[in-house]
Formats: sequence, structure tokens, C-alpha cells
Amino acid sequence: MDIDALMTKQGMRGWTDEQRDTWMTDAVQLRQLAQIIQARLTHTEIDGDGAGTAARRARKMAKKWGKLASLLEQAAAQAEGLNSAYVRDVLELPERRAKALERKEQRRQRLGIAATSTRQAVAQSLNQSAHALNGSQPVGNPQVTPVQQQPVYTPPMPTYYAPPAGSGQPLPDLADLFKKAQ
Repeated sequence: MDIDALMTKQGMRGWTDEQRDTWMTDAVQLRQLAQIIQARLTHTEIDGDGAGTAARRARKMAKKWGKLASLLEQAAAQAEGLNSAYVRDVLELPERRAKALERKEQRRQRLGIAATSTRQAVAQSLNQSAHALNGSQPVGNPQVTPVQQQPVYTPPMPTYYAPPAGSGQPLPDLADLFKKAQ
């Protein structure tokens, strides 16, 4: 097998066609063999067989042949998938990337986005930030007004959970809190 020929679209298509045809032919032959073996084993009695035992044994053997044929059919399908994935992910990828880059460039031109306008926008944003940090009037969204009050922070534990500082009174006994049951 020439690996250079395999790496072309026609070479990969030819190899996958050959493999698919071979595996499908083998699968058909295996299914035919399964039918022949099942028919033979159905009529083959072994000492100690009960009623229908030979037929059941024949079906079990035919099932194994059918499973093998099914696996070959799956391999043929996977070979087709391999070809389409190779074409899509390897051969057509550079063309798709070039088209995407072209569409991106056309969109940029259509919207008027250029590298210079991006640089200008970044410079303007940095200037606004510098003026805001230096105490100049910040330029921002006129709909947003700064909060006039300082934020009020509350302690994480409310004061009613702890006894007041310096009270020095011991905690009451649990029995004192509830009336005695009579």
C-alpha cells in the first residue's frame, strides 16, 4: 500500500471502498453459513437430547455467526465514517479556515472595525480611567449616580446573642426558666 496515495481524497476513497466491499461480502457469506449450520445442527441429534434441544443448540450457534456478521457490517460502516471524517477534518479544513477568515475580514470591513479604531478606543478608555483616578470629573454613564452615603457595615453576630460587656451577671439556670411541672 502506498501511503502517499492513501493521503489523497481519491486514495482514501478507494481504500475505504475496497475495505467496505470486502467486509460486506464477508458478512453476507457469514450469514449464509449461519443459515446452513443452523439447518444442519437442527437435524443433528446427539445422545441424551430432549425434544427441541438440537434446534435450540442450532439457534445458539447461528446467533454467534450472526454476531460475527454484524460486527463486519459495523466495521464497513466505520470505514465509511473514517473516509468522511478524513475528508472533513483533514482535506477540507484549510479551505474552511480560509473561508472563515475571509468572512471575518468582510464583516470587519462591513462594520468599519479596523485595528486603528480599536487602538483609539483603548487609548480613550485609558485616558478616562487616568482622569478618574487623578480626581478629574469622571466620564461615565449619566444614568448611574454615585451613592451619597457611606456604606454601613453590620457585625456578623448580632449583639443580643452575647451578654453585654461588663455586666458580670451569671447566666440563669435552665430550671429557673421553666415552671416546675406538678
